[in-house]
Order: sequence, then structure tokens, then C-alpha cells
Amino acid sequence: MKFIIRGQKLEVTESIKSYIEEKIGKLDKYFENPEELTATVVVRVRGKEQIVEVTVPSKKVILRAEESNEDLYASIDLVSDKLERQIRKNKTKIRSKKSKANYESFIVDFEVEKEEENENLIVKRKELDTKPMSEEEAVLQMELVGHPFFIFKNATTDNISVVYKRKDGNYGIIDTK
Repeated sequence: MKFIIRGQKLEVTESIKSYIEEKIGKLDKYFENPEELTATVVVRVRGKEQIVEVTVPSKKVILRAEESNEDLYASIDLVSDKLERQIRKNKTKIRSKKSKANYESFIVDFEVEKEEENENLIVKRKELDTKPMSEEEAVLQMELVGHPFFIFKNATTDNISVVYKRKDGNYGIIDTK
């Protein structure tokens, strides 16, 4: 796997680069042709938090994880573990015949512990009655229900939109066409 490593508000030293390449490079065993992949790693600081964000785009799927800790090396360990869990958790989905073509760059002949092989099932379905509202009203509604996102009909655009709470404490909007 090739790496693009950059720092925001901090200098990425050779020791940090080599540690990232060592930890994230262990994921090579899950890919058919890891030499064709390029992992983009962004290391940044927010207050005392050391944040590591890793994105690994393959042909049909993008692996992405972000972790933060006060210790940079702990953040790197956490993000590496998170990526590996994503791959291992979704092994059965990747292996299924109908989606195998979409994930052809993955190697799926590894063993998974029984607890990891749980199938993510849809266990609840809701219907929404979306009334037109402003983005500010949607943020208020989201806060009132205590969810990290809220679906609403945007009164300005007349489209279905999603407002969500970002990790930095601000809000984001996803608009549909």
C-alpha cells in the first residue's frame, strides 16, 4: 500500500510516518493487490486531541476511519484497529455472491471469531411525515428528539434534506435533488 501522509497544525516526523505505515500497512493482507492502493492519512490537532483520519479507496468501496486521543500513537493504533474491524465485520457481506463483484479487491478467506460475524439486520423501520420547515427549525427539532441527524422537507428548496451534528459541534446539511 502506498501512503499520502500530511499533517494539519503539526509536523509529521519520520518516526510518525514509519509508525503509520507499519500499522496501516498491516491491512495489506486483506487486499488482493495492495500495491495498487493509496491510503490518505491526515494527522491533525484540535485542542489536546490528536486526530488521525485514514481513507483507503479501492475500486468499488472506500474504507474510512477517524479516531482521536491525547496520544498520537494511540490514535494511530485506534484507527488501524477500527479499519480492521470494518473489514472483518463485513466479511460475510463481501463474500456473498451478489456483492462479490463489488468487492473483488478484498481477500475474504480469513477466520472471524463468532461474535464478529453478526449480521447487521434492519430491526426497525419508521415512516416520516415530512412537513416543510427551515434549516434552523430542523436543527431545533433534531436537538429536541436527541438524535445525531434529522430528516426534513426544506421549505426553501422544497427537497428532502438531512441535518446532522458534526464531530466539531457544528451542523451539516445534506440536500437531495
